[in-house]
Amino acid sequence: MARGVRAPFLLLASSPLLVLLLLLLSPSCSLLRSARGEDLLTEGFTAVELPEALFKVQKPYDVPLPERYEFIGGVRRMWVYATDHPITTAHPGGPRTETKIELIYSSGVWQFEGYGYIPYGTSGASVMQIFGAAEHATTLMLHVYDGNLTYYHDDTRVVDAGLYDRWFRLNVVHDVAASNVTVFVDGQHRLTVPGRGGNSHYFKFGVYGQRNNGMSYRMESWWRDVRVFTKC
Repeated sequence: MARGVRAPFLLLASSPLLVLLLLLLSPSCSLLRSARGEDLLTEGFTAVELPEALFKVQKPYDVPLPERYEFIGGVRRMWVYATDHPITTAHPGGPRTETKIELIYSSGVWQFEGYGYIPYGTSGASVMQIFGAAEHATTLMLHVYDGNLTYYHDDTRVVDAGLYDRWFRLNVVHDVAASNVTVFVDGQHRLTVPGRGGNSHYFKFGVYGQRNNGMSYRMESWWRDVRVFTKC
C-alpha cells in the first residue's frame, strides 16, 4: 500500500455599519465583502472576491489541460499520475495538478476555506499548501496517506483520518505576524503549528505527488466552494 497585494491592516469592529463605512473609505479593501456572521470560523474576517482569473491551474507541461483538470457544476476536479512530468521542463518538483490562487499576501491574517473530496486510493499527495517561507518552499503542506490527512509527510501527525470518498470542510488560518498556522477540519480544530517566515505567500490546492513515503499511481482530489478571507 502506498505511503507516503499585500493588504494593509484594518481593525474590524463588531458594528456592521462601521465595517461598511471603513470598507467604503478604504479603496484597498474595495474587493472585500462581509463574511457570514453566523460562521464562527470566519467571524471577524472579510471575504475576498475571487474572480475566475485568480484561479491558475498548474499541470504537467506536456499534457493538455482537459486531460488533468475539469471544472463542472462548481466542482474543480484535478488528477495526476506518478509518471507525469512536472509543470515545466526546468521545474524540479514532482507531478502535480494544482490550482494556485493568485492572491499574494505578506502580512495580516488570512484564511483558506474549501470543501475537499479525496477518491479512494489516492496516497502520497499534497492536497493543500501555503506557498512561501523564509528557508523552505512552503509554510504548510497537508498530505494524504492511505486516507489520512497529515502534516507534511509525517504520518505520526494525523490531522484527520478517514477522508476517502466523503466531502470535508477545510479551513486554514495563517497569522503572519504571530507566525502560526491553524487547521480546522469539519469545523474542528485539528492542528496548530509555527509559521516558517517569509514575506510572500499564497494558497494552493489539488494534488502534488510526494516521493517521501511513496505515491499511488493515480492521485486525485475535488474541490468546491473555495473562498479566501482576511483581516486587512
